[in-house]
Amino acid sequence: QVQLVESGGGLVHSGGSLRLSCAASGSIFSIYAMGWSRQAPGKPRERVGGISSGGHANYADSVKGRFTISRDNAKNTVYLQMNNLKPEDTAVYYCNADGVVLTTTRGPPGDYWGQGTQVTVSS
Repeated sequence: QVQLVESGGGLVHSGGSLRLSCAASGSIFSIYAMGWSRQAPGKPRERVGGISSGGHANYADSVKGRFTISRDNAKNTVYLQMNNLKPEDTAVYYCNADGVVLTTTRGPPGDYWGQGTQVTVSS
């Protein structure tokens, strides 16, 4: 089984910074890609960005230049450094792991999602 747990959310003023973490646990052999998405009331779910096991990252235009995704493969952990936060960044942030290969089963690679962490940016 695989579990992803996000942490680091909270309340911050406009222009401030937060660093989110997401750790994947379980009998994991490898994870191809990890990333982040967000969901705010009245807005569609939006992909924030992702990073491959090789360290190649990509970002949505709305966060490019402000957010940075990094990854610790040894810890199966992905990070989201958020700088210059804006009220429109307020959302529940979810992490995901794609192409997860387990050590305990012969099943195909699977995709998993965390339960989210709230980020609120006040103006």
